[in-house]
Amino acid sequence: MERMIWAIVLAAGESRRMGAPKLLLPFGGKTVIEAVLDSVKASPVEGILLVVGAGAAPIEEKAKKYGALVALNPDFRSGMLSSVQCGFRQLPLEAEAALVFLADQPAIRPYLAEALIKAFRSTGRGIIIPVFDRRRGHPVLISARYRKEIGSLDPEVGLRQLLDRHPQDILEEPVDDPAILRDLDTPEDYVRETKD
Repeated sequence: MERMIWAIVLAAGESRRMGAPKLLLPFGGKTVIEAVLDSVKASPVEGILLVVGAGAAPIEEKAKKYGALVALNPDFRSGMLSSVQCGFRQLPLEAEAALVFLADQPAIRPYLAEALIKAFRSTGRGIIIPVFDRRRGHPVLISARYRKEIGSLDPEVGLRQLLDRHPQDILEEPVDDPAILRDLDTPEDYVRETKD
């Protein structure tokens, strides 16, 4: 029997550059966070863990209808790595790997997760990164065997430290979708994504 692959959705950012809570902005008839969770739920993951920061009640409310577990990251202001660490700490022990999604990438489609999981299963590599036009994007699949090491990474360097330490365990999976490179940081990003 295949062991479980979970999704960790990083939703603890402060939306400083957007100037409004970006995950609650409208996107395709729902909110940004709902669009992301719809896509994750439609992918072949067994469970969803949403990592949030302070003032996350409205996001948690939306996450409930997707059956997502919610983890509060008390250190969310120290950057994205702290949310990845929080997610891996809360990941169920039976999880074999986690797909790390950014909560501000509402254009990501379920087939991307499927392609990364397939590559993970068929190659045995522990870090699968989607690549479009020679650029790495998200979501990234990381084996749970790195759980402990992720917990001890240097916040100054971030998750890149894990990739630098294990280049032989990385598989770059080519995908034909520029959405893996786009997130919503600024009002201009939001206008671009809602126009497409």
